[in-house]
Amino acid sequence: MQISVEAVKEVLSGVIDPNTNKDFVATKSAKNIVLDGADVSLDIELGYPAKSQIDAIRKSVISALRAIPGVGNVSVNVYVKILSHAVQRGVKLMPNVKNIIAVASGKGGVGKSTTAVNLALALAAEGASVGILDADIYGPSQPMMMGISGRPETVDGKTMEPLENYGLQVSSIGFMIDPDEPMVWRGPMVTQALQQLLEQTNWRDLDYLIVDMPPGTGDIQLTLSQKVPVTGAVIVTTPQDIALLDARKGLKMFEKVGIPILGIVENMSTHICSNCGHAEAIFGSGGGEKMCLEYGVAFLGGLPLTMSIREQADSGKPTVVADPDGPVTAIYKEIARKIAVGVAERARDMSSKFPSIVIKND
Repeated sequence: MQISVEAVKEVLSGVIDPNTNKDFVATKSAKNIVLDGADVSLDIELGYPAKSQIDAIRKSVISALRAIPGVGNVSVNVYVKILSHAVQRGVKLMPNVKNIIAVASGKGGVGKSTTAVNLALALAAEGASVGILDADIYGPSQPMMMGISGRPETVDGKTMEPLENYGLQVSSIGFMIDPDEPMVWRGPMVTQALQQLLEQTNWRDLDYLIVDMPPGTGDIQLTLSQKVPVTGAVIVTTPQDIALLDARKGLKMFEKVGIPILGIVENMSTHICSNCGHAEAIFGSGGGEKMCLEYGVAFLGGLPLTMSIREQADSGKPTVVADPDGPVTAIYKEIARKIAVGVAERARDMSSKFPSIVIKND
């Protein structure tokens, strides 16, 4: 029996990517289908980092293709290709940074910075090149969480090199001031400092730059929303009604400036007792999911309130690196994949395809 490309595509249309919940034909992930007699070879291109998923995806595709009557050898190459995606209208992409993801909250104390650093580490663990920008000028926490100290160096006298740990490139005002020194700055100075940190850090070929936003909807948030090319935003909240009230304000702010919401993370969903393991929803339950239904955005997942998450972040070794095979790390990785898939499904950035128009007066 002669095997055709159409037969191969028909089979592939029935194989669902567990991360996108779509088949590999609909997402145009199946490429370079080659038939050599009864032998079949093809590529599967993933638009999101998936080091831990590649083997399972390859096996599922091979298993499906082997069911074709008369098929011979099946060779499937699964690889990742992360592209730049569209940002707000009128804002140019940054060189060497493909996608900027803002992690925000309407209020402080919901675990946003801890969530941001663990999501960045989870993306890096899945094979992406990732940086994290600590945009909380008044209360920078990433140096402590990332276990990094020291001053940034400059090679060219114009830009500063990001500091690194656990495979992440990191920039923070915390590297340039004494830990006990308060930032007694007015809004314009703070926004200028943020832009300098972002634009004068020599980021090196990042797939994703995670921006750990300060809480609220003030000057920094507005500057980031209007001048920085943000691919999408993630809102962190707790199930508590008062936190959800402020999270709604953050969500509406991003909507007003044309930045898509990639989803909502519900932090401290349940408290896990360190002695007996009993789970209790001390901040209420279901608030994040209810908000997602209300605004039509994705619920990315819920994280427990456990002592270990706090201890690991405070010690400079966040959960994803402190307990890489643990259950909480698995949640962070699942949320990070959902965020990356959400970015991959955004329209691609085509600005580099258009020629520059120059008008000359002769």
